[in-house]
Amino acid sequence: MAKTKILFVTHEMSPFLEISKISEITRQLPQAMQEKGFEIRILMPRFGNINERRNRLHEVIRLSGMNIVVDNNDNPLIIKVASLPTARMQVYFLDNEEYFQRKKVFRDDKGAFFTDNNERSLFFCKGVLETVKKLGWSPDVVHCHGWFSAMVPAYLKTAYKDDPTFKDAKVMYSLYANEDFDTIGSKYGEMASQSDMHVEEAGPYGEGSYVDLYKGALSYTDIAVFADGDIHPELKIYVEENGIRSFSPQGDADYEGFAEVFEEFSTADVEETA
Repeated sequence: MAKTKILFVTHEMSPFLEISKISEITRQLPQAMQEKGFEIRILMPRFGNINERRNRLHEVIRLSGMNIVVDNNDNPLIIKVASLPTARMQVYFLDNEEYFQRKKVFRDDKGAFFTDNNERSLFFCKGVLETVKKLGWSPDVVHCHGWFSAMVPAYLKTAYKDDPTFKDAKVMYSLYANEDFDTIGSKYGEMASQSDMHVEEAGPYGEGSYVDLYKGALSYTDIAVFADGDIHPELKIYVEENGIRSFSPQGDADYEGFAEVFEEFSTADVEETA
């Protein structure tokens, strides 16, 4: 019998990259869901400070070789994979020399936010969806974590809405407090709309501030997850005023609560595994 399929999209995950609490949640939650019988996939960027040899990353030739268009430029996408044997999980890494082969993740040596973080995010978001298409795997739920995945919900509900891979997928977006973020600029939405959506569809992303970025993502989200207790008040108000369904887990390890939400989108009965 088919299992509910969950795609986890994140910019960090333990032990590969640990910046915030997101890394631990995206390490433990997928494993807990897999142990409950869900089928999962995890995609994240291969930032330059992720050690390939130590983590045993290797290229997946059949998935690599695509070009992702950002700001009217073709950017080659390389896909790598690593296994977590103790968890029986694989993690797919999206790589690109220009965008990700840096020793720093989001800021330069002087602490300034990279000026092309908008392009890097769009490359990742679009690359995730193209990679999943190439996998030939149709998720029932796409669960996004962190600001770097902010355009995934909009892409899913606009440019990819009629794609058989994603046409029935629900979007969940986990909101966290104290993310490392400066403004990403209004060009974020402009670049996203160049070839993938209409300008007005990118409008909710506004000027690219922290609040604007998440308002944009939330406007295309089916379920907002309040993963922290002190989420920005404007975002809470936005969720309430726009009638967006929300879920507040009872702690980081509320796996039963998450499972109940995911099970709503089951394509068949999910049997718990040992």
